[in-house]
Amino acid sequence: MSNSVTISVPARLHLGFLDPGGGERRRFGSLGLPLSEPETVVNLTRAGETVVIGPQGDRAARHLESLRRRLGIRAQHRLVIERAIPSHAGLGSGTQIALAVAAAVRTLHGLPLDTEGDAILLGRGGRSGIGIASFSEGGVIIDAGSTDRGKAPPVIARLPIPEEWRVILIFDRAADGLHGDSEIEAFSSLPPFPATGVGEICRRVLMGVMPALIGRDLAGFGAAVTDIQMLVGAHFAPAQGGVFMSKRVEDVARRLAAVGAVGIGQSSWGPTGFAFAASQAEAAAMVASVGESDGAGLEIKIAQGRNSGARIASAGLGLVGS
Repeated sequence: MSNSVTISVPARLHLGFLDPGGGERRRFGSLGLPLSEPETVVNLTRAGETVVIGPQGDRAARHLESLRRRLGIRAQHRLVIERAIPSHAGLGSGTQIALAVAAAVRTLHGLPLDTEGDAILLGRGGRSGIGIASFSEGGVIIDAGSTDRGKAPPVIARLPIPEEWRVILIFDRAADGLHGDSEIEAFSSLPPFPATGVGEICRRVLMGVMPALIGRDLAGFGAAVTDIQMLVGAHFAPAQGGVFMSKRVEDVARRLAAVGAVGIGQSSWGPTGFAFAASQAEAAAMVASVGESDGAGLEIKIAQGRNSGARIASAGLGLVGS
């Protein structure tokens, strides 16, 4: 056991569902990858009384208490959330802070990690398994969806993303993606997803995304991702007011596409949008060419896809997981 543990977990980019309707018994299935930034970073130490400090502290405190009860831990803690992935932005903030707290508790008390079990305990991974899978390892991840809410969706493929590729993220800080009861209501109100659409998405994944990653073919990868995004976005349009949740994000995404960016879309319910570029230099040139962001809260950042998972640093033991 150690006296202090710091956990860094990556945001995840959700590139689309495989089968939102679950016509083949398994529902959802996901395509996505972790990012170099933003991250959630938490630090956990023993303390005389439990104190939780930082963004998303209420949520983190609930997770900490759930883990203490589940694991029979009587000790008190000081939990500091040093950085947090923005909430309701489509980047998996809820799953990542839950997994960060769980890993911190287990590492601090010398217990083995149980990422999938803790995710289910804390109510995560009901639809997409990308965030859970991103904790242990990076790369572009494909999960098969779920037939049982008591189990995390299984990962069926994982391929490294070329290190030189870049992800251009478009944030609209003035908007939130659907979440909670609104998200549940949106799913229940949508019509059945057509079987032909499921077939087309799966074809784009198997014959587009996967071979393009292996061949380091950004154009092929981007074309497949854009097609998947348009199919999924059109289905969810009645619930979010269009293919994109934020019209401002959509405008920037289309301007980036016009100057050569590929793989245009929205992560999960958004409002965060994304596009891909072949290198840091090309991404920077594209961002510069679309000009300054319009309006308060609109921001563009350049990130990398991440081929590694969470980082776990324990005082006195150094880096014990990645």
